Amino acid sequence: MTSTSILAGTRAAPESAPPAAGRRRRRRGGLNTPRLLWLTVPSLVWFAVFSVGPLVAMFVIATLRWKGLIYDPSYVGTENIRHVFDDQLFHDALRNSLVQVAVVIPVMIPLAFMLGYHLSTKPRGYRVLSILYFSPGLISISVTGMIFYGVLSPNGGANGLLNSVGLDSLAHSWLADPSTALPSLIAIDLWRGIGWTAVLFASRLASVPGDVIEAARIDGAGRFRIIWQITFPMVKDYVRTLTMLQFLWTLFTSAALILLLTKGGPGTSSTTLSYLVYEKAFSQSDLGYSQVVGVVLLLIGIAGMLLIRALLRSPLEKIR
Repeated sequence: MTSTSILAGTRAAPESAPPAAGRRRRRRGGLNTPRLLWLTVPSLVWFAVFSVGPLVAMFVIATLRWKGLIYDPSYVGTENIRHVFDDQLFHDALRNSLVQVAVVIPVMIPLAFMLGYHLSTKPRGYRVLSILYFSPGLISISVTGMIFYGVLSPNGGANGLLNSVGLDSLAHSWLADPSTALPSLIAIDLWRGIGWTAVLFASRLASVPGDVIEAARIDGAGRFRIIWQITFPMVKDYVRTLTMLQFLWTLFTSAALILLLTKGGPGTSSTTLSYLVYEKAFSQSDLGYSQVVGVVLLLIGIAGMLLIRALLRSPLEKIR
């Protein structure tokens, strides 16, 4: 064999590589084949059964006259909708729900953000402060109801404190007065939510680069300016997410505390949409009415999230 043929053979050897490389490419491309999409079927079935299914059922039940599982439903079309919107109880509950979220969210988020910034600076005893802030969110709703039933009752802790400092005229039946029942529930919402929201903010603010804060201090920026003009824009997306979660939490979960403390009263002064859904479904066995209110509650939740998203858009999103 001549040297020329040997060299030609050595040059030709690499030409056999492409088939192997092609096989490797096909093997890697196999990860994206439709066959593997079958692995997502269990999660899709779970989502359809436990998320989409109940949502569709809510709209269907809203068109029925139905007292419960042991009764036969009858189709009434839009009669439930007319009944709900003609009912003064619904309008009172709608007003109370809007007042509740309109007070809780604008008060809770700024206060929690400032407390979270304070925690992120790691002051003395910040670990103990974090535990104390987070603790109200860990207390079950039934225990919270028992605590504040004792605090706000006519002979409870709030009036006892007022009497002890000579402010007897301010003592009040906080949960039995229509003018103070809803504000009392709002105050409890703030007590439960501000602390643990502050801890969540602190965890996010801890990732803000320290040299940015230091540069702002060197430039003469005060604490208030650092909080709202420097750190707030840097974590605005996180603030938006927590604001949405707190909005939904306040809107959808008020029924439990109302059931424990006021049962919607006195009169309808503390009835919210969330509690009205429970009351109509489980106390008055009017599932059609209840689900119409549930649809309204869903639409308010979607509208509220869109509003929060629009108000807390970051500068980069506005450019896009």
